[in-house]
Amino acid sequence: MRQLTYVRPGEVEWHDVPDPSVRHPTDAVVRPLAVARCDLDLPMAEVGLFPGPFALGHEIAAEVTEVGDAVEHHRPGDVVIVPFQVSCGACRPCTAGSFAACSTHMAPLGGSFGFGPSGGDHGGGVADFLRIPTADHLLVAAPAGGDAVTLATMSDNVIDGYRAVGPPLREHPDSAVLIVAETPGSIALYAVTTAVALGATEVRYVDRDPTRVEVARRLGAHATVHTGPWPKRFEPAAVTVDATGDVDGLHTVVRSTERYGHCTSVAVYFDQATTLPLLEMYTRGVTFHTSRADSRRFLPEVLDLFTATSFDPLSIPTTVVDWNDAAEAWLEPATKLVVRR
Repeated sequence: MRQLTYVRPGEVEWHDVPDPSVRHPTDAVVRPLAVARCDLDLPMAEVGLFPGPFALGHEIAAEVTEVGDAVEHHRPGDVVIVPFQVSCGACRPCTAGSFAACSTHMAPLGGSFGFGPSGGDHGGGVADFLRIPTADHLLVAAPAGGDAVTLATMSDNVIDGYRAVGPPLREHPDSAVLIVAETPGSIALYAVTTAVALGATEVRYVDRDPTRVEVARRLGAHATVHTGPWPKRFEPAAVTVDATGDVDGLHTVVRSTERYGHCTSVAVYFDQATTLPLLEMYTRGVTFHTSRADSRRFLPEVLDLFTATSFDPLSIPTTVVDWNDAAEAWLEPATKLVVRR
Protein backbone atom coordinates (compact mmCIF):
# COMPACT_ATOMS: atom_id res chain seq x y z
CA MET A 1 0.00 0.00 0.00
CA ARG A 2 0.97 3.68 -0.23
CA GLN A 3 1.85 5.67 2.87
CA LEU A 4 2.79 9.35 3.17
CA THR A 5 6.14 9.36 4.95
CA TYR A 6 8.25 11.99 6.68
CA VAL A 7 11.78 11.38 5.39
CA ARG A 8 13.81 14.33 6.65
CA PRO A 9 13.19 18.03 7.43
CA GLY A 10 11.31 19.59 4.54
CA GLU A 11 10.80 16.29 2.70
CA VAL A 12 7.72 14.04 2.69
CA GLU A 13 6.97 11.46 0.04
CA TRP A 14 4.81 8.46 -0.77
CA HIS A 15 6.36 5.10 0.16
CA ASP A 16 5.19 1.61 -0.72
CA VAL A 17 4.92 -0.48 2.47
CA PRO A 18 3.26 -3.81 3.40
CA ASP A 19 -0.48 -3.76 4.04
CA PRO A 20 -1.42 -3.91 7.74
CA SER A 21 -3.42 -6.89 8.96
CA VAL A 22 -5.42 -8.00 11.97
CA ARG A 23 -2.80 -9.30 14.43
CA HIS A 24 -5.01 -9.81 17.45
CA PRO A 25 -8.70 -10.71 17.78
CA THR A 26 -9.41 -7.23 19.16
CA ASP A 27 -7.85 -5.44 16.15
CA ALA A 28 -9.52 -3.77 13.19
CA VAL A 29 -8.17 -2.46 9.90
CA VAL A 30 -9.57 0.80 8.54
CA ARG A 31 -9.32 2.67 5.25
CA PRO A 32 -8.80 6.39 5.95
CA LEU A 33 -11.32 8.58 4.11
CA ALA A 34 -9.97 11.96 5.20
CA VAL A 35 -7.02 13.05 7.30
CA ALA A 36 -6.59 16.51 8.78
CA ARG A 37 -3.16 18.02 9.41
CA CYS A 38 -2.63 18.84 13.07
CA ASP A 39 -1.08 22.20 13.97
CA LEU A 40 2.03 20.30 15.10
CA ASP A 41 2.29 18.26 11.89
CA LEU A 42 3.65 21.16 9.83
CA PRO A 43 6.64 22.00 12.09
CA MET A 44 7.21 18.26 12.54
CA ALA A 45 7.70 17.93 8.79
CA GLU A 46 9.42 21.28 8.25
CA VAL A 47 12.12 21.09 10.91
CA GLY A 48 12.07 17.46 12.08
CA LEU A 49 10.87 17.58 15.68
CA PHE A 50 10.98 13.79 15.94
CA PRO A 51 13.29 11.25 14.28
CA GLY A 52 12.12 9.70 11.02
CA PRO A 53 11.30 8.19 8.71
CA PHE A 54 7.71 7.62 9.84
CA ALA A 55 4.14 7.57 8.55
CA LEU A 56 2.26 10.87 8.75
CA GLY A 57 -1.21 11.83 9.88
CA HIS A 58 -3.16 11.36 13.09
CA GLU A 59 -6.49 13.18 12.65
CA ILE A 60 -8.47 10.47 10.88
CA ALA A 61 -11.96 9.63 9.67
CA ALA A 62 -12.08 6.15 8.19
CA GLU A 63 -14.13 3.19 6.99
CA VAL A 64 -13.73 -0.15 8.73
CA THR A 65 -12.57 -2.83 6.28
CA GLU A 66 -11.71 -5.79 8.52
CA VAL A 67 -12.26 -6.78 12.15
CA GLY A 68 -10.85 -9.42 14.44
CA ASP A 69 -13.01 -12.21 15.85
CA ALA A 70 -13.38 -10.49 19.24
CA VAL A 71 -14.56 -7.13 17.85
CA GLU A 72 -18.26 -6.74 18.65
CA HIS A 73 -19.17 -3.09 18.04
CA HIS A 74 -17.75 -2.38 14.59
CA ARG A 75 -18.23 -4.07 11.23
CA PRO A 76 -16.78 -3.59 7.74
CA GLY A 77 -18.41 -0.57 6.12
CA ASP A 78 -18.83 1.40 9.37
CA VAL A 79 -17.56 4.98 9.29
CA VAL A 80 -15.55 5.87 12.38
CA ILE A 81 -13.36 8.56 13.90
CA VAL A 82 -9.96 7.38 15.09
CA PRO A 83 -8.76 9.06 18.32
CA PHE A 84 -5.14 9.97 17.72
CA GLN A 85 -3.81 8.50 20.98
CA VAL A 86 -3.66 4.72 21.17
CA SER A 87 -5.17 3.37 24.38
CA CYS A 88 -6.31 -0.03 25.62
CA GLY A 89 -9.34 0.95 27.71
CA ALA A 90 -8.45 -1.58 30.44
CA CYS A 91 -5.32 -0.44 32.31
CA ARG A 92 -5.49 1.64 35.49
CA PRO A 93 -5.20 5.06 33.77
CA CYS A 94 -7.78 4.07 31.14
CA THR A 95 -10.29 2.78 33.68
CA ALA A 96 -9.87 6.11 35.49
CA GLY A 97 -10.72 7.93 32.23
CA SER A 98 -7.19 9.15 31.48
CA PHE A 99 -6.80 7.45 28.10
CA ALA A 100 -3.89 9.67 27.03
CA ALA A 101 -1.90 8.17 29.92
CA CYS A 102 -2.56 4.54 28.87
CA SER A 103 0.08 2.33 30.48
CA THR A 104 -0.31 -0.47 27.93
CA HIS A 105 0.75 1.65 24.96
CA MET A 106 3.72 3.56 26.36
CA ALA A 107 6.15 5.56 24.23
CA PRO A 108 8.12 8.81 24.63
CA LEU A 109 5.02 10.76 23.50
CA GLY A 110 2.52 8.14 24.63
CA GLY A 111 0.96 5.76 22.13
CA SER A 112 -0.05 7.80 19.08
CA PHE A 113 -0.70 7.43 15.39
CA GLY A 114 1.45 9.54 13.09
CA PHE A 115 4.49 10.10 15.35
CA GLY A 116 6.68 7.15 14.39
CA PRO A 117 8.84 5.53 17.10
CA SER A 118 8.17 8.50 19.40
CA GLY A 119 4.50 7.47 19.41
CA GLY A 120 5.06 3.71 19.50
CA ASP A 121 5.21 3.02 15.73
CA HIS A 122 1.47 2.61 15.18
CA GLY A 123 1.50 3.89 11.61
CA GLY A 124 -0.09 7.00 10.17
CA GLY A 125 -3.41 8.04 8.73
CA VAL A 126 -2.31 9.20 5.28
CA ALA A 127 -2.11 5.64 4.09
CA ASP A 128 -4.31 3.21 2.21
CA PHE A 129 -4.98 1.23 5.40
CA LEU A 130 -4.26 1.44 9.13
CA ARG A 131 -4.36 -1.18 11.87
CA ILE A 132 -6.34 -0.20 14.98
CA PRO A 133 -5.59 -2.04 18.23
CA THR A 134 -8.39 -2.59 20.79
CA ALA A 135 -10.91 -1.42 18.20
CA ASP A 136 -14.06 -1.76 20.33
CA HIS A 137 -12.63 0.66 22.87
CA LEU A 138 -10.74 3.01 20.58
CA LEU A 139 -12.91 3.61 17.53
CA VAL A 140 -15.82 6.04 17.84
CA ALA A 141 -18.80 5.66 15.52
CA ALA A 142 -19.38 8.66 13.28
CA PRO A 143 -22.74 10.44 13.56
CA ALA A 144 -25.14 9.62 10.76
CA GLY A 145 -24.51 11.73 7.68
CA GLY A 146 -21.26 13.17 9.01
CA ASP A 147 -18.95 14.43 6.27
CA ALA A 148 -15.50 12.77 6.35
CA VAL A 149 -13.70 16.12 6.12
CA THR A 150 -15.54 17.46 9.17
CA LEU A 151 -15.11 14.21 11.08
CA ALA A 152 -11.36 14.10 10.47
CA THR A 153 -10.83 17.46 12.19
CA MET A 154 -12.39 16.18 15.41
CA SER A 155 -9.69 13.72 16.41
CA ASP A 156 -7.20 16.20 17.91
CA ASN A 157 -7.19 19.97 17.27
CA VAL A 158 -10.96 20.39 17.69
CA ILE A 159 -10.69 18.44 20.94
CA ASP A 160 -7.77 20.62 22.00
CA GLY A 161 -9.87 23.75 21.50
CA TYR A 162 -12.84 22.14 23.24
CA ARG A 163 -11.04 20.91 26.35
CA ALA A 164 -9.49 24.36 26.87
CA VAL A 165 -12.91 25.99 27.33
CA GLY A 166 -15.62 23.30 27.68
CA PRO A 167 -14.79 21.76 31.07
CA PRO A 168 -13.75 25.12 32.59
CA LEU A 169 -17.05 26.68 31.48
CA ARG A 170 -18.89 23.87 33.28
CA GLU A 171 -17.02 24.91 36.42
CA HIS A 172 -17.46 28.64 35.74
CA PRO A 173 -20.84 28.97 33.96
CA ASP A 174 -21.89 32.35 32.59
CA SER A 175 -18.26 33.43 32.45
CA ALA A 176 -16.10 35.37 30.03
CA VAL A 177 -13.43 33.55 28.00
CA LEU A 178 -10.11 35.08 26.91
CA ILE A 179 -8.08 33.36 24.18
CA VAL A 180 -4.63 34.73 23.34
CA ALA A 181 -2.74 33.38 20.33
CA GLU A 182 0.42 33.78 18.34
CA THR A 183 1.42 30.33 17.07
CA PRO A 184 0.06 29.42 13.62
CA GLY A 185 -2.78 26.97 13.28
CA SER A 186 -6.36 26.20 14.18
CA ILE A 187 -6.61 25.32 17.88
CA ALA A 188 -7.22 28.84 19.20
CA LEU A 189 -9.98 29.37 16.61
CA TYR A 190 -11.60 26.04 17.54
CA ALA A 191 -11.59 27.30 21.14
CA VAL A 192 -13.40 30.44 19.97
CA THR A 193 -16.16 28.62 18.13
CA THR A 194 -16.54 26.16 21.02
CA ALA A 195 -16.90 28.94 23.59
CA VAL A 196 -19.45 30.72 21.42
CA ALA A 197 -21.45 27.51 20.90
CA LEU A 198 -21.43 26.84 24.67
CA GLY A 199 -22.84 30.29 25.39
CA ALA A 200 -19.97 32.02 27.17
CA THR A 201 -21.09 35.48 28.27
CA GLU A 202 -18.20 37.02 26.33
CA VAL A 203 -15.45 35.60 24.14
CA ARG A 204 -12.40 37.81 23.72
CA TYR A 205 -9.66 36.91 21.27
CA VAL A 206 -6.21 38.50 20.95
CA ASP A 207 -3.71 37.53 18.27
CA ARG A 208 -0.78 38.99 16.38
CA ASP A 209 -2.16 37.61 13.11
CA PRO A 210 -4.76 39.95 11.51
CA THR A 211 -6.24 37.17 9.37
CA ARG A 212 -7.03 34.97 12.35
CA VAL A 213 -8.38 37.99 14.22
CA GLU A 214 -10.85 38.61 11.41
CA VAL A 215 -11.88 34.94 11.46
CA ALA A 216 -12.39 35.07 15.23
CA ARG A 217 -14.51 38.19 14.83
CA ARG A 218 -16.64 36.44 12.24
CA LEU A 219 -17.05 33.50 14.64
CA GLY A 220 -18.51 35.80 17.28
CA ALA A 221 -15.55 36.90 19.38
CA HIS A 222 -14.53 40.41 20.35
CA ALA A 223 -11.20 40.15 18.54
CA THR A 224 -8.22 42.48 18.47
CA VAL A 225 -4.81 42.52 16.85
CA HIS A 226 -1.92 42.79 19.29
CA THR A 227 1.40 44.41 18.37
CA GLY A 228 4.51 45.04 20.40
CA PRO A 229 5.52 43.35 23.66
CA TRP A 230 2.96 41.38 25.62
CA PRO A 231 1.48 43.50 28.44
CA LYS A 232 1.52 42.38 32.04
CA ARG A 233 -2.15 41.39 31.74
CA PHE A 234 -5.33 41.89 29.75
CA GLU A 235 -8.76 42.43 31.28
CA PRO A 236 -9.23 39.27 33.39
CA ALA A 237 -11.54 36.39 32.52
CA ALA A 238 -12.51 33.31 34.50
CA VAL A 239 -11.49 31.03 31.61
CA THR A 240 -8.29 31.80 29.72
CA VAL A 241 -6.42 30.01 26.95
CA ASP A 242 -2.75 30.44 26.07
CA ALA A 243 -1.92 29.69 22.44
CA THR A 244 1.05 32.04 22.19
CA GLY A 245 4.00 29.66 22.36
CA ASP A 246 5.89 32.58 23.93
CA VAL A 247 6.90 32.64 27.60
CA ASP A 248 6.02 36.34 27.96
CA GLY A 249 2.65 35.66 26.32
CA LEU A 250 2.08 32.73 28.66
CA HIS A 251 2.74 34.96 31.68
CA THR A 252 0.31 37.53 30.32
CA VAL A 253 -2.47 34.95 29.95
CA VAL A 254 -1.87 33.48 33.41
CA ARG A 255 -2.00 36.96 34.96
CA SER A 256 -5.20 37.66 32.99
CA THR A 257 -6.99 34.79 34.74
CA GLU A 258 -9.50 35.88 37.37
CA ARG A 259 -9.12 34.78 40.97
CA TYR A 260 -9.82 31.06 41.20
CA GLY A 261 -10.17 30.93 37.44
CA HIS A 262 -8.86 28.31 35.04
CA CYS A 263 -6.03 28.79 32.52
CA THR A 264 -5.19 26.17 29.88
CA SER A 265 -2.13 26.31 27.65
CA VAL A 266 -2.58 24.57 24.29
CA ALA A 267 0.85 25.70 23.08
CA VAL A 268 3.86 23.40 23.09
CA TYR A 269 6.90 24.76 24.92
CA PHE A 270 10.06 22.94 23.93
CA ASP A 271 12.24 25.15 26.15
CA GLN A 272 12.59 23.29 29.43
CA ALA A 273 13.43 26.59 31.18
CA THR A 274 9.89 27.96 30.71
CA THR A 275 8.75 29.61 33.93
CA LEU A 276 5.41 30.52 35.46
CA PRO A 277 4.45 33.42 37.76
CA LEU A 278 3.81 30.95 40.57
CA LEU A 279 3.46 33.47 43.41
CA GLU A 280 0.70 35.32 41.57
CA MET A 281 -0.99 32.04 40.72
CA TYR A 282 -0.78 31.02 44.37
CA THR A 283 -2.19 34.24 45.77
CA ARG A 284 -4.96 34.39 43.15
CA GLY A 285 -5.86 30.67 43.31
CA VAL A 286 -5.36 30.11 39.57
CA THR A 287 -5.65 26.59 38.21
CA PHE A 288 -3.21 26.00 35.33
CA HIS A 289 -3.45 23.03 32.99
CA THR A 290 -1.17 21.88 30.20
CA SER A 291 -1.15 18.52 28.44
CA ARG A 292 -1.94 16.84 25.18
CA ALA A 293 -5.68 16.78 24.60
CA ASP A 294 -7.15 13.43 25.67
CA SER A 295 -8.72 12.42 22.36
CA ARG A 296 -10.72 9.33 23.38
CA ARG A 297 -11.96 10.99 26.56
CA PHE A 298 -13.35 14.17 24.99
CA LEU A 299 -14.40 12.99 21.52
CA PRO A 300 -17.91 11.90 22.61
CA GLU A 301 -18.46 15.34 24.18
CA VAL A 302 -17.29 17.06 21.00
CA LEU A 303 -19.68 14.95 18.91
CA ASP A 304 -22.54 15.87 21.27
CA LEU A 305 -21.64 19.54 20.82
CA PHE A 306 -21.55 19.09 17.05
CA THR A 307 -24.96 17.42 16.88
CA ALA A 308 -26.73 19.63 19.44
CA THR A 309 -25.44 23.17 18.82
CA SER A 310 -24.18 25.55 16.16
CA PHE A 311 -20.64 24.25 16.55
CA ASP A 312 -19.09 23.66 13.11
CA PRO A 313 -15.39 22.77 12.69
CA LEU A 314 -15.52 23.92 9.07
CA SER A 315 -16.29 27.48 10.15
CA ILE A 316 -12.50 27.67 10.55
CA PRO A 317 -10.68 28.33 7.22
CA THR A 318 -10.11 24.81 5.92
CA THR A 319 -8.11 23.89 2.83
CA VAL A 320 -9.27 20.57 1.35
CA VAL A 321 -7.06 18.79 -1.20
CA ASP A 322 -7.26 15.54 -3.10
CA TRP A 323 -5.64 12.50 -1.49
CA ASN A 324 -3.15 12.13 -4.33
CA ASP A 325 -1.92 15.69 -3.75
CA ALA A 326 -1.07 15.10 -0.09
CA ALA A 327 2.72 15.03 -0.54
CA GLU A 328 2.74 18.44 -2.22
CA ALA A 329 0.17 20.00 0.13
CA TRP A 330 1.54 18.73 3.44
CA LEU A 331 4.28 21.36 3.62
CA GLU A 332 2.14 24.24 2.36
CA PRO A 333 0.77 26.81 4.85
CA ALA A 334 -2.92 26.57 5.75
CA THR A 335 -4.92 27.33 8.87
CA LYS A 336 -6.34 23.82 8.57
CA LEU A 337 -5.47 21.30 5.88
CA VAL A 338 -7.52 18.19 5.14
CA VAL A 339 -6.67 15.56 2.54
CA ARG A 340 -9.56 13.41 1.35
CA ARG A 341 -10.12 10.57 -1.08
